[in-house]
Amino acid sequence: MKKLVLGAAIAMSSLTFAQQFGIKAGMNVSSLSKDAGLDDSKSKIGFNAGLFMNAPLGQNFSIQPEILYNNLGDKVSYKNLAGNEYASVARNLDYIAVPVMFQYNATPEFYLEAGPEFGFLVNAKVKTDNSVLNTTTTSSLDTDAYKDFNMGIGLGAGYYFTPKIGLTARYVAGLTDVYSSNNGDKVKNNNFQVGLAYKF
Repeated sequence: MKKLVLGAAIAMSSLTFAQQFGIKAGMNVSSLSKDAGLDDSKSKIGFNAGLFMNAPLGQNFSIQPEILYNNLGDKVSYKNLAGNEYASVARNLDYIAVPVMFQYNATPEFYLEAGPEFGFLVNAKVKTDNSVLNTTTTSSLDTDAYKDFNMGIGLGAGYYFTPKIGLTARYVAGLTDVYSSNNGDKVKNNNFQVGLAYKF
């Protein structure tokens, strides 16, 4: 029994010692899967930034929980009868995201990953650019119309050029409806991320 406890203590101390912390930031290309009345909804460029911790689970496996500020949403372009765009409306849904990625380290530099992402809505705004009036306006959306909690499944990969600096890419498919009340088809966040990571 003493040997078992001692072995567990050594394993835990080794895991703690092997943990690596880092920061990451990058670009989001986000969209909403379906939105009633907005069939011309398109992808929107946003950003993500935050912290991560990477801990080994075995020789080739590790777990990486993260805390990110995630700017999601979509974009709609309005056109006149001649087909010329006269206004662009970008909806920004900002979340504090907590991805928990399970990684397979195919080589010391390259990994594949998959896992859940949990998001908590902190802000909702809409930005309108009108080329006819030459105006740009930003206003807050009613956050009560959107669910506070968002969940998705992420699949991704990464490559470290050096032991500290790496390129990351991830696609997160939404599982939950973004609206708090929706009688039609579910509207889900979908997001492609690409960025850089730096391990301390």
